[in-house]
Order: sequence, then structure tokens, then C-alpha cells
Amino acid sequence: MGVFDTDGNDATGHEQVVFCQDRVSGLKAIIGIYSTALGPALGGTRFYPYASEADALADVLKLSRGMAYKNALAGLDLGGGKAVIWGDPATVKSEALLRAYGRFVESLKGRYYTACDVGTYVPDMDVIARETRYVTGRSVEHGGAGDSSVLTAWGVFQGMRAAAEHTWGSPTLAGRTVGVSGLGKVGKYLVGHLIKDGATVVATDVNPAALEWARTTHPEIELAADNQALITADLDVYAPCALGGALNDDTVPVLRAKVVTGAANNQLAHPGIGKLLDDRKILYTPDYVVNAGGVIQVADEIEGFNFDRAKLRATAIFDTTRRILQLADVEGVPPAVAADRLAERRMAEVGRLRSIYLR
Repeated sequence: MGVFDTDGNDATGHEQVVFCQDRVSGLKAIIGIYSTALGPALGGTRFYPYASEADALADVLKLSRGMAYKNALAGLDLGGGKAVIWGDPATVKSEALLRAYGRFVESLKGRYYTACDVGTYVPDMDVIARETRYVTGRSVEHGGAGDSSVLTAWGVFQGMRAAAEHTWGSPTLAGRTVGVSGLGKVGKYLVGHLIKDGATVVATDVNPAALEWARTTHPEIELAADNQALITADLDVYAPCALGGALNDDTVPVLRAKVVTGAANNQLAHPGIGKLLDDRKILYTPDYVVNAGGVIQVADEIEGFNFDRAKLRATAIFDTTRRILQLADVEGVPPAVAADRLAERRMAEVGRLRSIYLR
């Protein structure tokens, strides 16, 4: 996969794609900046053992575009970017590698702010910050927001409440059965919100430790044998909270839930899945809308972190989701299309203001 088409034109819509390498530390990274129409690009750094550089590039291009749309709909004055570090974090992650990466982030002079993603954590951001000012998702000890999964889960819960209102007339999951796929950091917090709201929770995870956590912390949770058993269970809501691609040509035809709202990124395996969900009358709340609580949390660090302020902004995901679902009904399109249109409208309308000259 290339960044340019055969005629040499930009085939991705990205403003900038930067390849970074430091041979001594073993750093191989790609930073993708999709758009700075609304402000500096913000997006996490994914540390993952991709099969090839082409796979790493494909992922960063997809993820950085998604961040632009996510940040736009979250109401942030931030553009979209993402970075990937190619390698196994369990074997190659080191202080030298992270600091070398930080110097490449610094070289972009504020066009890109980084944060945590798969394979990177709050302590990693503190190390990267020793070389660059453009880091969010730092530890509380260093003035940061700490674990961004707290507000990610809160935002997903708000999106789910809006979907419940749209489907059943009341913004609550009380009396509903919710299937949670993935009991990682976000899934664990989400389960707590659901149980408190009166929902029945069915869950699964590939990690035995996560299943043991569920048995000991929330014995009322019913555990499904695997994801296939979960999606074919008698659910009202399916919440994919693990890796992307959960909604695909195999899972959607057998999915029994009426609503899909989850924390995972890139849940639709391909664009046609949105239409397939729509044809089956399954309400899908776009992942980049409902899982924006995390980016709202880390973005708040840029002006000096205040948890209450950030939580208030994440709570507004309820209103944003409601607006998207209403627009989808009015325009007769799937919610994913309606969300894209709203995000593109904001990037165009607000981004245009930069053409007004300020000395």
C-alpha cells in the first residue's frame, strides 16, 4: 500500500506522513497527520508487532483519519493524527526507544500531540515527555489525566443510553441485557456503569485473568464461552470493547442484539457492514463517536487537566449520539454516514475560519 496513487497524487487525504527510524534503539515508527483544520492533530501511539511495514502504514492511515472525525465530533479544537511503532513492545520497548520517538514528535513542532494507545501506557508517556512537550495522557504525578479508560467507558455508557432512548424510548439500560466483549481497562469500567444502571451483563474475554476478575468482582455477570457464543446470545445490546473488525460478514448475520455500542476502534470490518446492520434493523452507534471520552480526557491536559470539566464534556457524548441518530433517521442513512457528514461539516466550516487573516 502506498501513500500516493499511480499518478503521484495523494490517495489518502492526509496532510503529512512521517517515517521515523533510530537504528541504535530499534525505533521504527510512522506518524500520520490526517488533518489540522481544527487545530493540532491529536492521537495515540500504537506499539504493535505488525507483519510488515505496509500493514503498519495501512493502520496508521486508517487510525489517523478516524481521529480527525472523532475529535471533530467531540467538539475539540484539535485535528486528527496517530502514530504506530512497529515492533513487539514486550521485547523491544526501552527508555532509549521511547525517548528517540519523543524527539521525532518534538520535531513536528506541535503539529502532532501523542497519547496512549494499544501497547503504550501512562508511564511510557512520561518517558516520551522527557524529549517533547507535545504529550498527553501523562501520570497524575506529572500533572496529567492518568488512565484515559475512565472517561472512555463513561462516554460509551452515555452513547449506549442515547441508543437505548432511540430504540426503546428511555435513556437507561435498566432491564436490558448487554453483552460486553472484552474486559480490559475500558470494559471493566463499562461493566460497573451498566450494573449500577440496572442492566444484566453477559461478558467474555480471551484473557483468563480478565474472566477471573469478573468472577470475583462481579459474580452477577454471566460469562459466555467465547465471542461467538456472546453474539448469538439473546442480547439487547452488544458492546465490542476489544480489537477492531468485530462487526463483519460473519458476525453481523448472526447477531441477535438490537443495538451495537462499544469501545473498540474500527468496529466495521468494511464500509458495507454499516448498510448490512441497517438492513437488519440493528442500531449501530459509530465507535469514534461513543468512545471519544478518552481523547476528551487527555485533550483536557493541554489547558491544564480538570477531571470534572473533562467528565462534563464526555457526558455530552449522549447529546452528540442522539443528534446523529436523529439525523440518520431524517436523511435515511446509516448512523455511520450521518456521523461522517457532521464531522466533515465541522471540519469544513470551522477550518475555513483560518483563512481570516490575523496578524
